[in-house]
Amino acid sequence: MLKKLTNANKTRDGLYHEEFQYLELISDILKEGEIVNGRNGLTKTIFGSAMHFSLENNTIPILTTKKVAWKTCLRELLWFIKGSTSNLELQSKNVKIWNGNASRDFLDSRGLQHLKENDLGPVYGHQWRFFNAPYTTCEENYKGKGKDQLQYIIDNLKHPTNRYSRRLLMSAWNPCQIDEMALPPCHVLVQFNVLGSNKLSCSLYQRSGDVGLGVPFNIASYSFLTHLIAKHCGLVATEFCYYLGNTHIYSDHLESLEMQTKRVPYLFPKLEITCVKENIEDYDENDFKLSDYVFHPTIKMEMRK
Repeated sequence: MLKKLTNANKTRDGLYHEEFQYLELISDILKEGEIVNGRNGLTKTIFGSAMHFSLENNTIPILTTKKVAWKTCLRELLWFIKGSTSNLELQSKNVKIWNGNASRDFLDSRGLQHLKENDLGPVYGHQWRFFNAPYTTCEENYKGKGKDQLQYIIDNLKHPTNRYSRRLLMSAWNPCQIDEMALPPCHVLVQFNVLGSNKLSCSLYQRSGDVGLGVPFNIASYSFLTHLIAKHCGLVATEFCYYLGNTHIYSDHLESLEMQTKRVPYLFPKLEITCVKENIEDYDENDFKLSDYVFHPTIKMEMRK
């Protein structure tokens, strides 16, 4: 959503851009953040932040003040939706973001010697589609086991009355299986809500947000998800509301992100989902068409595991 500017942040056409929420978050952490020596390095940290992004008119908030690898993000999301927990599936699509957490050394450090390398345990996809089903390996067929939270949401959103329910939540945080996961989930609770006759919004709570690398991915991923569920259920994607708990910048990202705050955003791109399929897990990346994505150059930052 663009609106007339009332403060110092301007796009080239004099309008306010929602990406400034992200840039202002960086600035707030740089100015007000507390130094914390955490599990995987020094961070500047605040607690509690929020951003709201319009999804109207097929808009998708993929950040423009640096290039975001949106295809990698989409491939990971579709992997979640299928309920997969095998890093080999991601590697086959040239997605490397889970490699550090799928290595033999890292799994052993988590006490997961029984898992094969590249088996991530009951992470996001397992909880979305088979919540709390006893986990053995990433190769097992879990269909019909546990609770399919995502299908429950879809079934209700397709129902003319149930779509207004305040109970359309999906949790990736399962205390019963946290110690079986290669990495406990960061984006932990999502809620879908319909207003009017067909306006779908999504709200995400994330317990821990890596502002440099993770947060841009999460904004794009849950916006893709909201657009997809809206299309699949005959609704209209309207808004993504994003709430963060521990919100941090790693010490070696500080300089890069300070540079990013000086960039002026471009308009967000548009998304077309070209078809409606029978099952939510049937969609693939070729069904998503992104247009008008204009961005500033890539900013290199090291990913933590």
